Amino acid sequence: METTLPYADVDSRLRAMAGRAEGFGRFAVGGAHGPVHSVTSLADDGPGSLREACRRKEPLWIVFEISGTIHLSSYLNVSSHKTIDGRGQRIKLSGKGLRLKECENIIICNLEFEGGRGHDVDGIQIKPNSKHIWIDRCSLRDYDDGLIDITRQSTDITVSRCYFANHDKTMLIGADPSHSGDRCIRVTIHHCFFDGTRQRHPRLRFGKVHLYNNYTRNWGVYAICASVEAQIYSQCNIYEAGQKKKAFEFYTEKAADKEEARSGLIISEGDLLLNGAQPCPLREANGERMFHPSEFYPIWTMEPASDSLKHILHICSGWQSVPRPSEQGNALVT
Repeated sequence: METTLPYADVDSRLRAMAGRAEGFGRFAVGGAHGPVHSVTSLADDGPGSLREACRRKEPLWIVFEISGTIHLSSYLNVSSHKTIDGRGQRIKLSGKGLRLKECENIIICNLEFEGGRGHDVDGIQIKPNSKHIWIDRCSLRDYDDGLIDITRQSTDITVSRCYFANHDKTMLIGADPSHSGDRCIRVTIHHCFFDGTRQRHPRLRFGKVHLYNNYTRNWGVYAICASVEAQIYSQCNIYEAGQKKKAFEFYTEKAADKEEARSGLIISEGDLLLNGAQPCPLREANGERMFHPSEFYPIWTMEPASDSLKHILHICSGWQSVPRPSEQGNALVT
């Protein structure tokens, strides 16, 4: 079967990405209703810098006129209604990461994150109360904490076609069993490549996660983990074991507002298990109802897990050497 990538046409026009995410982040339009804004400096702050653009309050579609590394001395806070669009250049963020705090309508596309240092330093930290976010075609590796963390009632987020490598605690969704408000969290992760990262692809508490057409190989602890009240729908993914064979893990924790400790639920449907990867064990639902993605969005671009899918994810996940699309004829898709 020929592999077809989702939203393959979004590179034809600059703002064609707006509203084109699949899954829970599908309403993210980023800075589509604002002007195009050019980053002209690799400095951490000041005129022409990314930080200066992201602190502005008005909608902006941010593009880059230069390539290189931006070394962040502190988290870079991204305000609402922003697209950070790295197409056409090669931009790497290091030192610290992006923080999406109490914001909405964010698109982050075609960036690299590497070498984040310090306590609690994530590549992309989403908390609290942020929503309608799409992270697409980013490469993330080697941060001191997480690569992408989604916590504190942040929701309606899609992570797509990203590449994760050289890391331990890759993606945490829901940080603590006392944060019962995280029951609202909803995240879609699709067409991503987790390449030898140790654990958390993701680890989930409380919320709902739809995983489809991802490739996870050679993990060091587990591939995905459902903790307290989590619901993970794993659909047509490829799990290729290394030395550790347990793909699906369950951790039992007690929610702050409940009397009994619980783990979470995982449904594995159409997943391809390679090199001795263990199938998902059947577990009692204990009265909990498992969600189905079709309750929240009608369609998603998915195919059976296969060698051809594995091949295309090797090539098409993470930062891509693609030209910046033309600004001409940009009609907003909603």
